[in-house]
Amino acid sequence: MTWLHRFAFFTAVATLFLICSGGMVTSKGVGLAVPDWPTTFGYNMFLFPISKWVGGIFLEHVHRLIASTVGILTIILAFWLWRAENRHWLRNLGLAALALVILQGVLGGLRVTLLKDEIGIFHACIAQVFFGLLVVIALATSRLWQQITAVDFSATAARTLARVAIFTTAVIYLQLALGATMRHEHRDLAILDFPAAYGKLIPDLSPENLAQINEWRNARAFSEVTPFQIWLQMAHRFLALVIAAGVIACLIGAHKNGDRLPALARFSDLWFLLLASQITLGAWVIWSNKAADIATAHVAVGAAMLAVGVSLSAICLRLLDSRRSISRSRSILVSEEAHAS
Repeated sequence: MTWLHRFAFFTAVATLFLICSGGMVTSKGVGLAVPDWPTTFGYNMFLFPISKWVGGIFLEHVHRLIASTVGILTIILAFWLWRAENRHWLRNLGLAALALVILQGVLGGLRVTLLKDEIGIFHACIAQVFFGLLVVIALATSRLWQQITAVDFSATAARTLARVAIFTTAVIYLQLALGATMRHEHRDLAILDFPAAYGKLIPDLSPENLAQINEWRNARAFSEVTPFQIWLQMAHRFLALVIAAGVIACLIGAHKNGDRLPALARFSDLWFLLLASQITLGAWVIWSNKAADIATAHVAVGAAMLAVGVSLSAICLRLLDSRRSISRSRSILVSEEAHAS
């Protein structure tokens, strides 16, 4: 299983690069630099001359090539799992990953041919689900997954950690979806200052004040904003606070029981470091007025936070399942001893 785990891990890393590539394409606004699909300016995608890889065409074409590579890797992974794995649920996860990567290819093509931003948002959201699925597969094929069954871990502690980790991971996914929605609007930022919002903790969006805000923005060549766009960005900030609280709670809970399973503490430490980086990048995105490189790094760290959250959630659920199995075995043993006596 060692090589299977390595291959699953490599596929997950390649998918993270694909998400980064897609983030750069969106941040640079070059998603339609190549107007046709599945061909590239009439060429077979893999035969497109390197001399023509320039500007936005380079970014979009490289994104397509990475996507094709991830598709091939996923096909191999699904086949490998089906042949080598005895766990039916893991084999089914491989098939689910294959179905998602096919769906992603179709959505990517439709985004080009139908010219709809809504498809781009859905495409970005499905990408995170696909990435999370690969993370679970990589984790389930690791030695750590097998070691968890031998850990004497409190069921109460595991249940609490699982609830917090799952909730926080779900909020991170929602946060990524909000971010994708704002990026695919292809507009200037709705709020241009941080940590304040137009000089206040909660912006005043009365008609008079909104008119002043848009007058200020027009004077600086920024697009006008609506209350909905401002509240959308405020929701993004609020969810960041919720995520921070969840990550810190997991950090504290994992370290309380870290002597029993050090991997939990290590994952929670990494989650906290990613959180600090993400908050810094989020502020930098605003201060730089959504500079493409910074926005893409923000997307990448967000995906990494989702991966760590999925890993922590899966480990906690594995601990709970292990505790239930031990309890059932003890109950059966006691029942058999009582029957024998």
